[in-house]
Amino acid sequence: MNSINKNELIDNKQVMHLKEINKRKVAEHNDLISSVAKMDKTPLKMFELAVSAIDTENPPKDNIVYLSKKELFSFFKVDNSNKYSRFRKAIKKMHEQAYFEIRELSGKKCEMKSISPITYAEWNNYNDIVTIEFNHRIMPYLIDLKQNFTQYALSDVVELKSKYSIILYKWLSMSYNQFEYYSSKGGRRDDQIEEYRNPSISMEELRRLTNTTEDYQRFTNFSKKVLDIPLSEINEHTHFNVTYDKIRKGRAIDSIVFHITKKFVADDNSYKQDDPAYLAEKEQKTADQIQLFVDGTQSRYTKILRDKWVLSAEDTTDIPTMAGLQKNVYPLYDELESLRGLNGVKDHISYVADKKEGTTKRNIAKYLKKAIEQYLVTVKIQDQS
Repeated sequence: MNSINKNELIDNKQVMHLKEINKRKVAEHNDLISSVAKMDKTPLKMFELAVSAIDTENPPKDNIVYLSKKELFSFFKVDNSNKYSRFRKAIKKMHEQAYFEIRELSGKKCEMKSISPITYAEWNNYNDIVTIEFNHRIMPYLIDLKQNFTQYALSDVVELKSKYSIILYKWLSMSYNQFEYYSSKGGRRDDQIEEYRNPSISMEELRRLTNTTEDYQRFTNFSKKVLDIPLSEINEHTHFNVTYDKIRKGRAIDSIVFHITKKFVADDNSYKQDDPAYLAEKEQKTADQIQLFVDGTQSRYTKILRDKWVLSAEDTTDIPTMAGLQKNVYPLYDELESLRGLNGVKDHISYVADKKEGTTKRNIAKYLKKAIEQYLVTVKIQDQS
């Protein structure tokens, strides 16, 4: 079998396999992603795997999906003699303990729901089928996805070893997806868009989300278990690179601000369409952006910006940032250089560096573009007088 879209027919059941796992996606409503997952890592990953088997365009009427037993063990990297007993224990634990505590907010109203995600599982010793039946009450959060939902790669979840890694990854994906959407479609101010790429969460909300309200009371323990180790896994195994800052209120840590950049993945959205023209266009856009990134990193303006501490080392490795500078900012620096010489460009960048807000991470390319556009207007007026 070469494609996940050609599922094997076993006993008249369409069994979903994990071939080409890099193209499998999970889609969930944002209310579910912001809920509290009262379960351990294995049941949580099993739920994510089952969700990825749902065709949201043609959802199962009986809330049932069929997975391959062999591929399920492969997903969990289980190959020893006790894999069946471990699988049974995971299913039992899911039925006994696992549930989502979902909070739906509407203005000042708050509605709480507690839902066990999977009500039934069945398998046998004579074929490869694992039958998974979802609770009908969880289905609206998995198939009614016209708005306020997040989609992410199943392959990003595979290697995550901590349930906090999975929870944080899904929450960060929810925020970054909004950054990408509004960056492309508009409808938000630049500072609002940047907040999606640099989301802030209060310690109270972060503890609620990770179900650690009563755990790790010392922040050093909390940061190690819930932030440092999970983010290390996320940075190593997913499409994201994430750092964070601690925001204090008095002596206490009041909130956390995450900073998300996305690693480059060629044809990251090619799973969506098989249209050759679409894929050719995506490939050309990717090649163009990579070339802009390469040219930007080699530009003398990048060195000046680094020397003046306007750009960080992290900025110079971020493909969208450097491509944006090369495409939208550096041509304007060329124009200024033609009017004032290279020293004129350096003087302008020095001025921008003095005015730059050091405590706020934002879209640096847009910030520098606006600054040079405004300055060029002044320069041209001066030259006309």
